[in-house]
Amino acid sequence: MNKSYKQNFIRAGELAGQVRSFGKALIKAGASYSEVLHKIRHKIFELGAIPAFPPQIALNEVAAHFLLRPNEDIVFSDQVVKLDVGVCYQGAIGDCAVTIDLSGKHQKLVDAAEAALLQAEQIVKVGLPIREIGRVIEETIKSHGFRSIKNLSGHGLGPYKIHTSPTIPNYDDYSKGVIKPGMTFAIEPFATDGSGLIYEEGRAAIFSLLSTRPPRSETARLLLTKIRTFNGLPFATHDLLDGKTPLLQVELGLAELLKSGSIAGYGPLIEEKGGLVAQAENSVLVDEDGQVTITTRALTP
Repeated sequence: MNKSYKQNFIRAGELAGQVRSFGKALIKAGASYSEVLHKIRHKIFELGAIPAFPPQIALNEVAAHFLLRPNEDIVFSDQVVKLDVGVCYQGAIGDCAVTIDLSGKHQKLVDAAEAALLQAEQIVKVGLPIREIGRVIEETIKSHGFRSIKNLSGHGLGPYKIHTSPTIPNYDDYSKGVIKPGMTFAIEPFATDGSGLIYEEGRAAIFSLLSTRPPRSETARLLLTKIRTFNGLPFATHDLLDGKTPLLQVELGLAELLKSGSIAGYGPLIEEKGGLVAQAENSVLVDEDGQVTITTRALTP
């Protein structure tokens, strides 16, 4: 790990923490979903960074990968709201999430995810078996009366890469990996009152580039040119709108790129039994000397 990347990773985490706090304060009953996301996105650019992935807000039984279409909106009322934010600064990424219970009825679920995250952060050290992080997460969530979601996990963070090795499980998966100097990753517990599993269903809201081979239509070719500017980072339909091309035309172009295998699409991740889901997440740096820094922790309210 070179000094520049280390500094940028710490800075990316600091910025992500600021954006999470900013976004959390906006999520209130009566607020517009689309307006909140617009303000969060603007805040990232205002801070001199770019989104590491489209800011996402998932509700109730949806754990992640949910965004409304650009011409849709909803008003927050009594939902369990997950805000997931990624900030990319000079290629380094800060990734963090928080859950807000607008109903006033499910704070124990939110607390379970946050407690699991904190307990997991406190055991990170060089040589620790990564499965131990998963064990602590699952045991902490169980102690609060809930289940961890086993087929969601934390993940490595690399230059312009939001998902790399290592995988950070949310249960003891009996894996063999250990924490090593130079690792950068996100710990990401999900707690639920459901079964503890998710499935993917519905319209893809998040996309990633797979291939740059030229598509057939001009619209799809223009979209691919724009997508290349994202440096391999995930994107959403919102990111492709230029104020000139109609939304339907953009969506048709995306459909062509999906069919050709130029991009991959990721639909909403839904709790198997319809259980409510809470998420908590912070980014971790283990430097070459073994010092552990939770880069997105300092500004968490």
